[in-house]
Amino acid sequence: MKPKKISTKDLVLKIEKLAKGRIASQPVVSLDEFRIVKKNTDPRCLLIIEDDETMRNALQRIFDPDGFILKMAADATELAHVLDDTPIDLILLDVGLPWINGFELAQMLKEHKDLKHIPLVFVSAQGTDEDMKRAFDLGASDYIKKPFDIAKLKKTVNTLLELSE
Repeated sequence: MKPKKISTKDLVLKIEKLAKGRIASQPVVSLDEFRIVKKNTDPRCLLIIEDDETMRNALQRIFDPDGFILKMAADATELAHVLDDTPIDLILLDVGLPWINGFELAQMLKEHKDLKHIPLVFVSAQGTDEDMKRAFDLGASDYIKKPFDIAKLKKTVNTLLELSE
């Protein structure tokens, strides 16, 4: 039996009708469910630059359970060891780093063609108005003073990641 010949227009209409019917029969997924699946299949990468080992470990314990890929550096000199092919989605940076302070490092990061668009959050014990102004002038997305509220830090990170998508 010879297949029936149909026009291109009829073929397109038939495909659209079939596709629309199948799409309409799919269950609706909430945005929150979508975000959870996306996070589990495409984990976000945080770069944490913090000289205090106790604070680095604390930040690791805060973000590890949420499925983040974490890259840790104690100072600017360790960045060469953590900057690889894994794209970084957000940077947490201390101000009081040895050798090259956080402000100097932030300026260098914001001048780098591949890193300048990454949200940068200062997490520091230094929290004067002048420090905060300087951070925002350098392109920081936020400035969180230590000691910080864990829920606020997590919310800030998640909000900035959502905004950068």
